[in-house]
Amino acid sequence: MIGQPMTPCAGWHNARAGLVLATMAAKVALATLALMPGLTWAQSAPAAAAGIYTCVAADGRRLTADRPIAECHAREQRLLNRDGSVRAVHPPTLTTEERTETEARERAAASERAARADAVRRDRNLMARYPDEAAHQRARLAAADTVRLAIRATDSRLRDLAVERKPLANEAEFYTGKQLPGKLRGQLDANDAAVEAQRMSALNQQAELDRINRLYDAELVRLRRLWAGAPAGSLGALPVAQAAPRAAIKPAAESTGRPAPR
Repeated sequence: MIGQPMTPCAGWHNARAGLVLATMAAKVALATLALMPGLTWAQSAPAAAAGIYTCVAADGRRLTADRPIAECHAREQRLLNRDGSVRAVHPPTLTTEERTETEARERAAASERAARADAVRRDRNLMARYPDEAAHQRARLAAADTVRLAIRATDSRLRDLAVERKPLANEAEFYTGKQLPGKLRGQLDANDAAVEAQRMSALNQQAELDRINRLYDAELVRLRRLWAGAPAGSLGALPVAQAAPRAAIKPAAESTGRPAPR
């Protein structure tokens, strides 16, 4: 009845009903949060739970905030936990020029690391290929033999051309002070062109032989240091001998009998 005091039993029932209503309200709230697209639990939590940003501004002031600090965009910012411990460190936001410079430095550093790795690999391959000086000397002789064979072939061809020219020159003596017949003139010109081609070939072959010897000389100096215990990749770049012209490894093509251009 109205106005009568509430019995203990009724008070207990009312408290229980209030607890049930509060629990249902909490469940509805959580369900609503789960259904809202794009809303995460971290976003629904208090801002303080996300951490505290702190930095030292350009004028020396220490700034703190519950989000990234605009005044410190070009300076390092620390994200702290509630107990003051460091959760993360955010580097400065770079300008376009600074980012370009940083990327250039990173590319240069990567290139240098690659060059060092390549030098190590080359030195190890060199020692694997030539375990001792005798093996290196055998390789030098084998590389030079092909060129020496070409040089001997060129010398032999020059001697043959000299023999072929002798009767032509003897025949030309009959026309001293006169115009040479076209056929004889063509044969002499063809012989001259062939001789010139073989002489150029001989020069190129000798240049190739010199290049091979320079390369093996440089390798031997390096190998002796590596065999003595120098770390692979610690000796810098190996000098690269210039490649000789293609004609260096075979006799030059001779004239087909047509007069050489003047």
